[in-house]
Amino acid sequence: MFQPGLKGVVAVQTAIASVDGDLGELRYRGERIETVVRDKSFEETAYFLWFGQWPNAQQLTHLSKQLLSYRKLPTHIVEITKLLPKEISLMDAMRTLISAYPDTNFLTLSSQQQAIALTAALPVMTAAFYRFQHELEAVEPRDDLGHTANYLWMISRQQPSPVQTEALDTYLKLTMEHGMNASTFAARVTISTESDLVSAITSALGTMKGPLHGGAPSGVIDLLDTIKTEDRIVPVIEEKLNRGEKIMGFGHRIYRTEDPRSIILREKCLDLHGEDPWLDLAVAAEAVITDKLNERKPGRALYTNVEFYAAAIMRSIAMPTELFTPTFSSARIVGWTAHALEQQEHNVIFRPQSEYIKT
Repeated sequence: MFQPGLKGVVAVQTAIASVDGDLGELRYRGERIETVVRDKSFEETAYFLWFGQWPNAQQLTHLSKQLLSYRKLPTHIVEITKLLPKEISLMDAMRTLISAYPDTNFLTLSSQQQAIALTAALPVMTAAFYRFQHELEAVEPRDDLGHTANYLWMISRQQPSPVQTEALDTYLKLTMEHGMNASTFAARVTISTESDLVSAITSALGTMKGPLHGGAPSGVIDLLDTIKTEDRIVPVIEEKLNRGEKIMGFGHRIYRTEDPRSIILREKCLDLHGEDPWLDLAVAAEAVITDKLNERKPGRALYTNVEFYAAAIMRSIAMPTELFTPTFSSARIVGWTAHALEQQEHNVIFRPQSEYIKT
């Protein structure tokens, strides 16, 4: 039976993650996301998605050392970064640099080691090209910083505060994986041809670039920028609703109740109350907007999606807008590689049928 966009068609059986839109549940390896992200680092969560178990102290230390070692970009990637036109988007640059990444050493690695290497290298490439675009000197990675803090350091050359690191780390862990989304499907289709992991990630990045999938939550940033202060929330929202405008950051294609990732990010913002005015504004704005939407559109159940609080967190840590989707990609590469590895284990090439229609 033909289904446009394969909507509702089950194409994969996976042990990596599940999304239940009706119940508002996201699970990594069978564990609810609320449990997964609590007191776990980026490194621990990545290990869990790749290997299906939480790392012990020795395994975590080994993974951290591997990630550190792969932060050093190959010389040819550093040179290619400088040859790319500054006018291209960061997503274009990431796709090109990843596709050119393999060198002799990389090709000797196992698929699992390649997944770790690509995850370590992608944010370094992102930061390097971002600074090149803005005619800023490249920043060397620091071995004394974890994955998330090092990313912030390489972008700004400023020591990130614990609040900034914690907020971004929570976002990265929540967006590592989200079922059979378009970019993950692209990665699995590519690897199913018995192509290589780098090609799969290149496909995924090309897919993530599309605004229907990885579009940055710039609309939420614009909304918060318009509101500015808590006393302006009601008049700004009422004016937008009176004009029939969509309120950005509300509603989700999959979830019919609250997006569990949004709930966790809201809780993180509440935990950090008073630490950053943008996080406080987002929490206050959500409460008012939800009430107004319920008044104007009863029965629609329009809840915040992950982009709403993601935008607030990105704004609070002064993340430039053009880095939103690349940052999202630097988290989702964990899910992409986990799915590619799983596809390799029980591979059948994807070959759906098409239905000819006479025109």
